[in-house]
Amino acid sequence: MSVDAPVDDVAAQVYEVPTDAPEADGTLPWSSTTLVLAEVTAGGRRGIGYTYADGACAALINGALAGTLTGHSALDITGGWQAMVGAMRNNGRPGLVSCAISAIDTALWDLKGKLLGLPVCRLLGMAHESVPIYGSGGFTTYDERRTRAQLERWVGEWKIPRVKIKIGESWGSDERRDLERITLSRSVIGPDAELYVDANGAYRRKQAIRIANATADQDVTWFEEPVSSDDLAGLREVRDQVAPDVTAGEYGYDLAYFNRMLAAQAVDCLQIDVTRCGGITDWLRAAAVAAAYNVDVSGHCAPNLHAHVATAIPNLRHLEYFHDHHRIEHMLFDGALPPNGGALRPDQHRPGLGLEFKHADAEPYRKA
Repeated sequence: MSVDAPVDDVAAQVYEVPTDAPEADGTLPWSSTTLVLAEVTAGGRRGIGYTYADGACAALINGALAGTLTGHSALDITGGWQAMVGAMRNNGRPGLVSCAISAIDTALWDLKGKLLGLPVCRLLGMAHESVPIYGSGGFTTYDERRTRAQLERWVGEWKIPRVKIKIGESWGSDERRDLERITLSRSVIGPDAELYVDANGAYRRKQAIRIANATADQDVTWFEEPVSSDDLAGLREVRDQVAPDVTAGEYGYDLAYFNRMLAAQAVDCLQIDVTRCGGITDWLRAAAVAAAYNVDVSGHCAPNLHAHVATAIPNLRHLEYFHDHHRIEHMLFDGALPPNGGALRPDQHRPGLGLEFKHADAEPYRKA
């Protein structure tokens, strides 16, 4: 049987998984996480990909995108990607369209690896054997006990040497608690681990600068979205006046977005999300754009989707090991990678992305 088989089916399902505790960041609360699973078949093999986005993505995948991709060579991913983007012209590229394309694109890479009997990291070519990660959670809804337990697990049990908490509580209206939680986090992780904070755009420009200056003695080295990621001038203003690296980019849905952010010199490290940006195909392109500006890249969330593609780029800094996605991926996927030692190492013995979806385990969370 030739491995260069046409795509014969594209389908999506939606799963909603409740959080294990109330969660919120500086600007948004939530009680569940939605996963949209895309499955693409060709040559008797099935590839899987997914996005963390609204279930409306499934209608796009099962409808126009499936019709566009069916019959296309499963190996020619770039051509399939371009066809999907073209088919969505009148629906707008940013937002749910890009999330839907991302889910299918990652499924195509998984399928190609399975057809060829190779892990995706080998298809892409590896610049790194492993991907450094940072523990991410520390939600504003957590009390001291839960915050302490999570930090201790990351640094103590899993030996992750870098961690991140959420600040900017209630749109930056509780600076006192923000500062107290930063101090608590440093006291728990000790002097050697790196401490990151994420305001999710909750602060005003000068407020963000004051917060950074007030935490100088806590050695915070990463300040994510101190102001809105749409405020490129504001990010640049904060970046010019604070010691921590200023970062953003997780809401990038196309290359033009990343280029604007980099051209504005708004960030010290560019975040790219493989479940939003257009999948592995455009994640690599976005990383190349960042490299042209001499800027490092950090993968945003979805650790088991990023593990393979992140090994392929020289300008990698690390990957976000986000609490919600870590939990879901270990619940619902066979082959999810362990975080031990502060890095993810793609399994060289499993083809594709090394993941298989556990349909029976996921059934209680499936949305009609």
